[in-house]
Amino acid sequence: MIITQTPYRVSFAGGGTDLPSFYEREKGAVLSMAVNRHMYVTVSPRFDVTTRVAYTRVEIANGIHEIKHTIVREALRMTELGPHLEITTVGDVPSGTGMGSSSALAVGIINALFAYKGRVTSRRRLAELACHIEIDLLKKPIGKQDQFASAFGGLNYIEFQPNGQVDVEPVPCPSEVMDELERRSLLLYTANQRDADSILEKQSKGTTDKFTTLRAMRDLAREMRNTLTNGANLEEFAGLLHEGWELKRSLGFGIATTQIDEWYEAARRAGAQGGKLLGAGGGGFLYVIAPPERHDAIREALGRPRELTFEFDRRGSRIIFISDHRDL
Repeated sequence: MIITQTPYRVSFAGGGTDLPSFYEREKGAVLSMAVNRHMYVTVSPRFDVTTRVAYTRVEIANGIHEIKHTIVREALRMTELGPHLEITTVGDVPSGTGMGSSSALAVGIINALFAYKGRVTSRRRLAELACHIEIDLLKKPIGKQDQFASAFGGLNYIEFQPNGQVDVEPVPCPSEVMDELERRSLLLYTANQRDADSILEKQSKGTTDKFTTLRAMRDLAREMRNTLTNGANLEEFAGLLHEGWELKRSLGFGIATTQIDEWYEAARRAGAQGGKLLGAGGGGFLYVIAPPERHDAIREALGRPRELTFEFDRRGSRIIFISDHRDL
């Protein structure tokens, strides 16, 4: 049996500039961090001449072509693994909540299947293959930031070049600043899951009309990176986060809703210095930064929603278990 553990991510700024509709014309960039909420994938031998895949449902397939889970199906084809397999996926957070769960799964399943074959795969290769499955094979209207964030882990400034190259630059932020940022962070669940693909498809089609705003969002990602490395002023960082959210919601495309706007304004009145909705928009988790002494007031102002505690994950996708016996 192989078990992989792959982190989800919190993206601070630049989302949307990792879409090909933007970076094929001009370099894109995001600032994001991996967090210690994970996707777990297990791969183990199965006695029957079938493949069993367990997630929110259970499939037993006689051939790869019968598997309904698209990412698992394409990963099996890519790694040329077939029957006699048990595959399970378990996530700490449901899909559709803005933390990159789909791409974390893609990275984690590729890592697990290659490990099952006895092959070591680099972080970059994991991210590139996950992008290939999601974007090239499955034609998802998504960008590349989530795959690289999950594969690499840590706090990164990620650039997307017009030729398709992705450059991952770890941000050298002092550990005490990261610890303080963790203390100031709140991740609050809006109780709305959404179809990110439909929002991203609208955004991709509307990139030309919103290019100036997206360019400003990309530049803000660089400015936020510099804030963390040059003096590490978290008040300034939070202010830039707020500025980035105002830019993102101005794009339209269903990114913000009345409820989300009301939540965000209530959080601001209660002491939040900045924040944003994670992911493509429309629902999921609201991330805010505030002095710790204002956290209870923010929770109360929002009706004490479900909260996800987290710390930064500095390691990326990894294999956490290998059994002594692979074959039955």
